[in-house]
Amino acid sequence: MDYGYARVSTTAQDLTRQIDTLKATGIPEELIWSDRRTGATMARDGLEDLLRRVPPHAGHRITVVTLDRLGRNMRECLNLAHELTERGIGLRTLRDQIPVDTSVPGPAADMAIALLAMFAQMERIYMLERAASARAAKEARGLPNGRPPKTTAQQRAAAAAMIASGIKVEDVAAGFGIAKSTLYRALSLQREEAQAALLAGDLPDDEAAQPEAG
Repeated sequence: MDYGYARVSTTAQDLTRQIDTLKATGIPEELIWSDRRTGATMARDGLEDLLRRVPPHAGHRITVVTLDRLGRNMRECLNLAHELTERGIGLRTLRDQIPVDTSVPGPAADMAIALLAMFAQMERIYMLERAASARAAKEARGLPNGRPPKTTAQQRAAAAAMIASGIKVEDVAAGFGIAKSTLYRALSLQREEAQAALLAGDLPDDEAAQPEAG
């Protein structure tokens, strides 16, 4: 019997494509487990539940779209593949450049898993290095890092003025359609912007002194 496993790294990503690919091979949706967790950790509820439920019996097989869905850590991927083999459970990938199906045992399957796990780990290292280089380049140019703010400078200034006039934080947040935590971050950013403008001589002191959100 074939079981499926799908994973995306964040809650913002969509599992639909992976699940549709697994279903297209004949795996029913009730036999597909999934996680929304980074591959850097093997502590994943869906995967752990799947491994508990698949009985140790020749003929059972776990299918993933690509090997990196199991994880990007080479040692953990290899250990998991070895554990499944010891339990008599096969492992199959569908769209890797090197096909894997350990239900047909042999050195070719072992080598393919080792190579794919190594490629996935190398790609993760390169991705982290590229992200670090991009952050360093932004910092060197005086540009902000991270996600862009959800509010504009005008909205932040307006929110600060509303808080200063006595309007409750929750009411201001609701008016802008954002969470209170987002509003607090916006107010903090607005104070930084006002202080920077003050230092540059663009604002009088009273416009830079915005109250804390309470």
